[in-house]
Amino acid sequence: MQRRSFLKNASAATLVGSLSRYGLAKTFAGEKQPRIAFGGIGIECSTYSRIRARMADFEILTSDALTNSQRFAFLKKYPVTFMPTVVAQAVPGGPVDKDTYDTIKADFLKRLQALLPLDGLFLPMHGAMFVDGMRDAEGDWMEAARKVVGSDCLMSASYDLHGNVSQRVIDNVDMFSAFRTAPHIDKEETMQRACNMLLHCLDQHIRPSLVWAPIPVLMPGERSSTEWQPGKRLWAQLPKLNEEPGILDVSLLVGYVWADEPRSTACAVVTGIAPATEKKIAVDLAQQYWDARKEFQFGTETGTVDECIQRAMKATTHPAILADSGDNPTGGGTSDRAEVLEELLRFKAQNVVFAGITDKPAADACYEAGVGATLPLSIGATLDPLGSKPVKAKAKVIFLLQASTPRLREAVVQIEGITLVLSAQRRPYHDIVDFTRLGLQPSSFKIIVVKSGYLSPELAPLANPSLMALSDGSINQDIIHLPKNRLRKPTYPFVEDLTYTPRAIASARAPV
Repeated sequence: MQRRSFLKNASAATLVGSLSRYGLAKTFAGEKQPRIAFGGIGIECSTYSRIRARMADFEILTSDALTNSQRFAFLKKYPVTFMPTVVAQAVPGGPVDKDTYDTIKADFLKRLQALLPLDGLFLPMHGAMFVDGMRDAEGDWMEAARKVVGSDCLMSASYDLHGNVSQRVIDNVDMFSAFRTAPHIDKEETMQRACNMLLHCLDQHIRPSLVWAPIPVLMPGERSSTEWQPGKRLWAQLPKLNEEPGILDVSLLVGYVWADEPRSTACAVVTGIAPATEKKIAVDLAQQYWDARKEFQFGTETGTVDECIQRAMKATTHPAILADSGDNPTGGGTSDRAEVLEELLRFKAQNVVFAGITDKPAADACYEAGVGATLPLSIGATLDPLGSKPVKAKAKVIFLLQASTPRLREAVVQIEGITLVLSAQRRPYHDIVDFTRLGLQPSSFKIIVVKSGYLSPELAPLANPSLMALSDGSINQDIIHLPKNRLRKPTYPFVEDLTYTPRAIASARAPV
């Protein structure tokens, strides 16, 4: 196919209104369709965790399985074909084992090479991956992709709100879009923005420019949700900014605080064809974020584990939902810590459902014993025995999920007044179906315990009250007392008296 010759600049009139008004259904009428591939890798990695993400922890989709996956069903609505390579996804956790990363990356690059020549590449990423022995893993992935597809191919990336950006990332992509909600309810919408930009620029023969402004502030997601201030007002302005003449996308990222690496920081990223406007927006957003740095607070009632348990037990309303925040698997926690269970038993809490603790040996023992059996269990501290200690208890098996493999086993046991879920692999219990599929109705319990930070959109409306325990774990919310870092640059609140003047930095690929 003949390669397109992209314009170095284009009139702002080509970018009238928002992305939804691009009229993509009529794109590429009367000419050959562009060749576009897609693929990426997504995981959030706490460098304070001792566990490692290995091949078995990733869901890896290729070929027809990727094309037909529900996550990317929206791609079929476009008037062009997005050709699959590899998408690897894992529950957040510890750093990725280097051999695992190298294997997945090599497969991605091999499949990418086979599709050449390409006009476009969509990279659905997360942005907070850490690989053993590396810094800036996403930058490595994107740089490797760029070397394969060449300088003429347009690359568009989508990111999690808690991704860490770097100059290496910015220098290798042409377009960028990040989530605008936390909890994340705009995942598909964000990927669509990234793809809309890509198709629009291919159709209009535009090579956009990309600028970013790093902001030396790091907050946990639990203090920077878009459900309350200042996050609510900061992110609320982004859709309007997207309508500025010459602007394709405006993103504001919190970054990932539990990664000890130089690129860990908040930032603003702007894509467009009007570099002066892009820089102005990036600097303005960076200044707003910096000015609001002391406003970031938890949006729910917090306390120690003991304080939250006692508050939940005394509540006259129900269900009280208690979040075990330090061990949240969707933030990078090991999900195998049992301190909250130990305290619930010590306080003799009743009518509690706890979902769940990752413990494959305990789950396997329950499957071997069968429903109705009572057996002694050692619960917790199986993935990271140095991080916590197990709880010894006598448990009655009340439900076993039908599982196709031992890794998918989930057992429900009764320990005194506590209904506990044991899972063979790390996973969250943040949706109602996570309970009902185990024969549990969460609203019928006085207390619900989940390993979570801020509550998911499904659980939050149930909480009466909502309590977040500032528990120990590899994503401890007490960030200023985290183990001493080696690589993270000076940021607030780790450096209280830090000074900062925002500066917009252009991509090396920006048209000249």
